Amino acid sequence: MHTDEDLIPLSALQHLQFCRRQCALIHIEQLWSENIFTAQGRVMHERVDDQRGESRKDVRVEFGMALRSLSLGLVGKADVVEFHRKAGRWIPFPVEYKRGRPKKDNCDKVQLCAQALCLEEMLNLKVLAGAIYYGKTKRRLDVCFDEVLRKETENLVAELHSLINTGQTPPAVYMDKCESCSLVGQCLPKITDDRHSAQGYLNREINHETSP
Repeated sequence: MHTDEDLIPLSALQHLQFCRRQCALIHIEQLWSENIFTAQGRVMHERVDDQRGESRKDVRVEFGMALRSLSLGLVGKADVVEFHRKAGRWIPFPVEYKRGRPKKDNCDKVQLCAQALCLEEMLNLKVLAGAIYYGKTKRRLDVCFDEVLRKETENLVAELHSLINTGQTPPAVYMDKCESCSLVGQCLPKITDDRHSAQGYLNREINHETSP
């Protein structure tokens, strides 16, 4: 069980899946910079969070709901939580807003599943499903929180805490996706990537000459 001092933002899960170094730069070194992609995402979240709660028949909607899990060591906020009344009980249905399109991997689904796990702990009930709304397609993608996704989420949370607890930022490894990262100017992956840097070249030459 974690303490309040151990809590890590839910958003760090997606940072970790995108790049371990980016995650460490943000959550260990406390660096942040914005580009067009992060700005568009921030504006979308702010518009959603600023809305007032709604209630209609068997659905109650809460915006910007605070989340916390001491068992996972996570804290954050859900864009939207719909509460659906079923058999006399209000069942939460988290909805995450994303500016882009559905992704091939599970990074968005894992972040949503983490929200569901927080809700389960806070409300002491099972959260079976949620949805992700994508701004590019203007459609919802329904997500089932099955055991496979739950395990993937729990494993990633454990990896996140392990990284943060080391207090060390991993070395840069340049990839095509680096160009879309808002921290590319601080990270300088083309320069600091040991595979391409001058120092890395010298080190490899020295190791080659001294090897038997």
